[in-house]
Amino acid sequence: MSAHCQLTGAQPGFGNRISHSHRRTSRRFDPNIQRKRYWLPSEGRYVRLTLSARGVKTVDTIGIEAAVARIRARGVKV
Repeated sequence: MSAHCQLTGAQPGFGNRISHSHRRTSRRFDPNIQRKRYWLPSEGRYVRLTLSARGVKTVDTIGIEAAVARIRARGVKV
């Protein structure tokens, strides 16, 4: 599963893991990505979206129709 949100565009961040002796090695900060299935009444079908936890809350707030419109506006196929 790709670690990016279709709605918010959240992607992994990169930084350093710092040990007790203060040596630095690379690490990744992954967003909390979930796959959720929503009923899309306008098309009479389910859509499966890859969303971050914040994206799921956004869909709950604005509704699935507006969320799909935003995703399509970003150029992502749904």
